[in-house]
Amino acid sequence: MTFAISHANTPLGAVAVSTNPTAPETGPQPRPRPADAPAPAPGVDLPAAPATAAELARVAADRAAGQLAPPAPVRLHDVVPAPAQARPDPAGDFTLPPDAAIRVSAAGRHVAEQLADWLRPATGFPLPVTDHAGPGPDAPLTLTLSPATATAGTDGDDTGSDPALGDEGYRLDVTATDVRITADTPAGLFHGAQTLRQLLPPAIESATPVAERWAVPGGTIVDRPRFPYRGAMLDVARHFFGVDDVLRVVDHLARYKLNHLHLHLTDDQGWRIAVDSWPRLAEVGGVTGVGGGPGGWYTPDDYRRIVAYAARRHVTVVPEIDLPGHTNAALVAYPELAPGKTAPPPYTGTDVGFSYVDPADERTYAFVADVFGELAALTPGPWLHLGGDEAFKVPAERYRAFVERAQALVAATGKTVVGWHQIAPAGHVDGRVLQWWGTNGDDPATADAVRRGARLILSPGNHAYLDMKYAADTPIGHDWAGLVDVRRAYDWDPGTHVHGVPADAVLGVEAPLWTESVTNRAEIEFMLLPRLPALAELGWSPRATHDWPAFRDRLAGHGVRWATAGIAFHRAPEIPWPATVAPQRRPADRPDRDRAPLG
Repeated sequence: MTFAISHANTPLGAVAVSTNPTAPETGPQPRPRPADAPAPAPGVDLPAAPATAAELARVAADRAAGQLAPPAPVRLHDVVPAPAQARPDPAGDFTLPPDAAIRVSAAGRHVAEQLADWLRPATGFPLPVTDHAGPGPDAPLTLTLSPATATAGTDGDDTGSDPALGDEGYRLDVTATDVRITADTPAGLFHGAQTLRQLLPPAIESATPVAERWAVPGGTIVDRPRFPYRGAMLDVARHFFGVDDVLRVVDHLARYKLNHLHLHLTDDQGWRIAVDSWPRLAEVGGVTGVGGGPGGWYTPDDYRRIVAYAARRHVTVVPEIDLPGHTNAALVAYPELAPGKTAPPPYTGTDVGFSYVDPADERTYAFVADVFGELAALTPGPWLHLGGDEAFKVPAERYRAFVERAQALVAATGKTVVGWHQIAPAGHVDGRVLQWWGTNGDDPATADAVRRGARLILSPGNHAYLDMKYAADTPIGHDWAGLVDVRRAYDWDPGTHVHGVPADAVLGVEAPLWTESVTNRAEIEFMLLPRLPALAELGWSPRATHDWPAFRDRLAGHGVRWATAGIAFHRAPEIPWPATVAPQRRPADRPDRDRAPLG
């Protein structure tokens, strides 16, 4: 696939030069808005007469006529995650004009539409999406997305893609007259478009037009991921989060080229997915949450909406039904699943390890088959996560026998089994994946499971758990695995972290966010950012690019983007944030405890 911009003798007067070259100071954070619908930046002094955003942008361009355009403020190396290769060309800076258009063929149209949606609010440009094969608009520059082939492209240019790009890689070429993104797949094209978004000035995140020179630094990026699985987990069982909150998390993942969202759907405090064959799971087990919160659950249509939204952003949903432990909510709904056949009281605390389904009752396995069967039918992705952690009260042999039967039931749905690394001693099934959350890389049981064919997703608690506090005074979170600041989240290598596990057995990385102390969207973002990009870089970028001082400096520039977009984040003291980033406001100090819907 190819994304291209071609230049046709545009005079400098057609370039909009910023009337405020530094990002504006931001005061108290507004109520969080979705990443794709950023909050307004403070005002730009433009006349109110123009009736459309496009006219407003043209006024800004006219005012800039004759002024000397400053150099591109973003460098080609500033991308997060770090690209595999980046070759800057200072003479090749390109500027997006008001009459740009996006050309695309059917295979990449959804990427073109998303790119236009990202760029229209701040630029005020109409950015029409047009058929690549049809006649172009009467404009001096055109953005084009189209499938790449091994021969000449439909516009007569050689748009053949690099055979080494793979399923998610892309190539970005920027010259003074031309911008082109080439990829083998829509996913690669999407990741390339996210890179282009980052190479534009931070004001691109504004929800209203900004007078700005929309410059892209010149050069070439050739990029592909190190690991195929790069994800984050959101625990919606301890505290429930509605569909709109989950969609916003998807947008954060997609920004940084993470491609899996693991939803922890069930636990002692609540069951969060409706199951038609066992309706009381949600109707009874879904009404509670930690601290007596209101609870909630997703209907099949809610879940389909999450899956579809994520798929459009090339994020695969990985649903988890945690078994045989962490099941108090299920036992409240169906006491026949309990070892004593008596319903326990609802649980709203945060202890673990006390509950489990009866591994000796055949009714339990009918329950497992029904639940995973329905979930598999709703989930187009290849993974089903069966949990398996902290079943402390189940004898070892009974536990192992349960896991082996549950794995077979998951495999019977046509999906691949994922489980926490406690399932390692159980017999292997084809494709089995263990999610490792330990804090000591010396784990013989996990290494043995890998030798028997398992692959690993790395989520070390003392590096990747985003519910850990940043520092001792962080107002929410835990510290059982230690304090995890941004540097600790960044400074480890997934390829060598678990002793006896070769790098080729590592499927990827995942950053879990457990929500015992996380209650709203702003708090989710506070715990995700700025650590999520650190984990994303470990999953995407080559090990050779790993450099804490360089990463810290690149990450600092994203604070302005988040502030402009109205995204909550922790002003980590180890990051040299620009002066324009507002002072820290801790979650406990925020009035916006409710969760605003997406726009």
